[in-house]
Parts: sequence; structure tokens; C-alpha cells
Amino acid sequence: MEQRPQVVTPGCTAVVVGTGRSGQAAAMLLHSLGASVRIVNLTEESVPESFRKTIAECGFDTAFGPHTAAQFAGADVVVPSPGVPMRKLASFIPEQAVVLAEMELAWSCVPHIPAIAVTGTNGKTTTVRLCEAMLCKAGKRVFLGGNIGTPLSEFVLEKQTADVLVLEVSSFQLQTCRHFRPSVGVLLNVTEDHLDYHEDMQEYIDAKLQLFANMREGDTALLGEGVHSIAKDSGNAGLQHADIHVFSDTGSFADVSLKGVHNRLNMEAAYAATSVLGVTMQDALDAVDDFATAPHTLETVANGHGVVFVNDSKATTVDSVRAALESFAEPVLLLAGGHYKGGDLGSLAGLLQKHVRAVGLYGDSRDVFEAAWDGVVDLSWHESMEDAARALMQKSEGGEVMLLSPATSSFDQYANYKARGDDFRRIARMLSE
Repeated sequence: MEQRPQVVTPGCTAVVVGTGRSGQAAAMLLHSLGASVRIVNLTEESVPESFRKTIAECGFDTAFGPHTAAQFAGADVVVPSPGVPMRKLASFIPEQAVVLAEMELAWSCVPHIPAIAVTGTNGKTTTVRLCEAMLCKAGKRVFLGGNIGTPLSEFVLEKQTADVLVLEVSSFQLQTCRHFRPSVGVLLNVTEDHLDYHEDMQEYIDAKLQLFANMREGDTALLGEGVHSIAKDSGNAGLQHADIHVFSDTGSFADVSLKGVHNRLNMEAAYAATSVLGVTMQDALDAVDDFATAPHTLETVANGHGVVFVNDSKATTVDSVRAALESFAEPVLLLAGGHYKGGDLGSLAGLLQKHVRAVGLYGDSRDVFEAAWDGVVDLSWHESMEDAARALMQKSEGGEVMLLSPATSSFDQYANYKARGDDFRRIARMLSE
């Protein structure tokens, strides 16, 4: 059985930054391993009530307020929040402390289960869900988690069993992984994203490539055509040993119900990853036949007055909007706007002219969008998404798709992309009545 590095020893001091779901799970796992746990959070009020009770019952130390060296004093292990850039914490963390992503902490506790880990700027959630569906068709027991839904630490704490771990992995998580070694690693694509988090594009790319850093002979690295050269020229040590395969659209999934070039690539990636663990092409095709898109990912939420309303709130990048626009033959009424994270909006000009009847902007980043799209397409700005959607309905000629595909994060007006998508669902139902 593979031996995985164990950095948590009984009695060590472990600092957990943040009290979101992954932070809570990490704290409980550290506690179960015998660590002395300290919770660091910006405010006490933002700690969920249920977890406050856990803190008291388990005797965790707490430190609230802006980050200081005192909060991390004596730490042997630090588990950062994925939402806090490491550059904001680095100066406070003792030199001897091991910085450990929650996912890697949990992975080290399950040495007997192979893992498929998927990262990339776009398509991660769809691809891991496809991997899960294909593996299940092949009769495998699957844990699906990581950056999607359930932290791996919860799987460990609940003593669950599985034949395969399927993990969606973000650049935030990978940046603090040191030993993580999936049996199969998938890098779908890399385009500009999270430049409000990473110092620059190179740091973002390096974080993505960390997925392969510890691979050995017998491990499999799957690369999209667009990232093969980036990976090959990176000098990544693990890629010198792994079996490297480049996936592309072979046409195997051309006649399935899941539409779009981007989705064909996601299906190819999922099949390439799962075939290593015994999935057949027939298993894959059967799984795709039963597959439903995830909420907030090209999700049809209403239909009325000649307009189909499609929720693509998870489209937080320019490339994801490109993929969405290419998925429709019908004219599009596009809702966009929010907290701009980077990317070349101007590169969408040709697609806007070809596919989009009008754009309704809302929220932050008005100047950025107008600078890129003014004169390219019928464009208007509104304070709220609802106002923008109502304005687009006034321009409808019938037979269109109203598409929420924002190209931004949601944090100017919503707690997250799910809340934004839920609000669009409400608006769509109202406008379709």
C-alpha cells in the first residue's frame, strides 16, 4: 500500500484559517488526529452558529480579527482558506510551519483509494460529474468532492468507503499542495482567471501545474490540446515520469444530448480519465445518455413569450462565455456584468456580432465592458440584473435565448454564483409568465 506523508502528529499545533465548510471539516479532522486546533477568522460573528458550538465542545483555541503574526504563533501546521491569497498570509506564518491544503490533509489519510483530480479554468465541474457518472456505470463506488460540494475531509471523518475518489481541484487548493499525487490528473485548459487572487498569470499557471508535480511512473497526466505545450515546457518534475496523453475531440460523443464543443471535450477528458480505471466506451456513452447538466451551467430554467431562459451563472470567465455563446443557434439576449476578474472581453466581439441580439449589463465593471463592446453590439447598462433582464425582454422579437453568462464573479451584488443563478431563476420565471 502506498505510504502518504503524514505531517500531523498528536499534540502539534494546527491553525485553520476560515470557517467555511472546508475549514470546519479540516478542523475536525485535525482534532481527530490529535492536533491542538486554533481557528483564525476575520470576525466571530461570521462563524456559523453550529460550528461555534463545536469550537466550544472540542476546546479549540480562537483568534479573530485582521491577520497578525500572533494568530499563527507556535503553529506546526497551517490549513489556509482557499479564499485567502497566500501572499496575504505568508509574512505571518512561522518558518517551521507546514502549509497544507485541506484536500491534501484528507488525501494523506486515505492511501488505499486511487484519485482522479481535475483542474482547469473552465469545465471542471461538468468533467468531474461526468467522471462520476461513467465510473458508476462501470459499477464503481465513487466519492465526488473537493472544490465541488463536499470536502474530502468529510469523507475521511465519516469513514466512508469508495473505489475511486473524483476531485475537482482549484488553483487556490493546488497552490498549497506539496505532496498530493492523484493516480490520474486532468488539466482541461488554462485561460486568464483569478488575476484578482493570483499575483500574475504565471503564478496561476504554476498553481495548476502543481497537480502533476509528484507524479511517478504509472500515474497518468491528461492534457487538453491547448495546454500541452505549456505543460511540456514547464519543467514540471512529475511530468517527466507520468504517462502523458493529450485529449481532443475524436467525434466519439458527437451524437449525444449534451451539446457544445466544450462539452464534447469535457466528455473526452472524462472518458480518458476513467478508462484508466476500467470504464469502457459503452459505459461512457450510457452515462452521458443519462447525464443532466449541473445547476447554473447552461441550465434551462424557464420558457415563455418566445424566449428560453438559460442560467449559466457559473460562467465567470471570458472563455466560459465564449463556450456558452457557441452552444446556441438561436439569437441570444445576453446578461453580463459583476466583479471583473480579468480576461480579454474584446476577443468576444466576433461572437457577439454573430450570436447576440442585445446585451444587458448590470452591476460593477460597467466601464470595462463598455470599453470592449460599445459599438459592437446593442448594449445597455442597468443597476440590477432584474432591470437588465426587463430591458432585454423589451427588445425580444421572439425565438431568442436569454442567457445569463456574466464573465465575472458575483461578489458585487451576490454572495456567490449560486445566489446569482437563483436570482436569475426567479427573474426568468417572473418574465416568462
